[in-house]
Amino acid sequence: MVIKTKKILVPLDGSKNSIRGLDMAIHLARQSQGVIVGLSVKSVPGIYAIHPLGFLDFNTSKEMKQILDDAKLRAAKKGIKLISKKLSGDPGYDIARFTNNKKNGIDLVVIGARGRSSAKELFLGSVSNYVLHKSKKPVLVVK
Repeated sequence: MVIKTKKILVPLDGSKNSIRGLDMAIHLARQSQGVIVGLSVKSVPGIYAIHPLGFLDFNTSKEMKQILDDAKLRAAKKGIKLISKKLSGDPGYDIARFTNNKKNGIDLVVIGARGRSSAKELFLGSVSNYVLHKSKKPVLVVK
């Protein structure tokens, strides 16, 4: 039985584990002739997430762009197309919401077990743990 995963979501924060997740997604995308959606979510405090002007942090925006550009280049070297997406808000919630939104057409989430968050959980990172439990699509956690 072959499962085709045409659209693979990879949350990226620049950590070693998110890069390992990207490498696994590239491997899977090559097998299924799929594409990767690289999603970077800037964590912002709740009050700023709903502010009408949004949360402006130009250094973080440049860092997110660099992370996504590096990921796009890494995927292109293996012949895989990577589509970049940036969001601001709560990373776990926004990744799960993006995944569950039918218009995005995500077939699989490949996420690193731990990222760069300051609050570390015991076995999984708090973001990967949240996505694992809230996603309606299959989630592959890479350690």
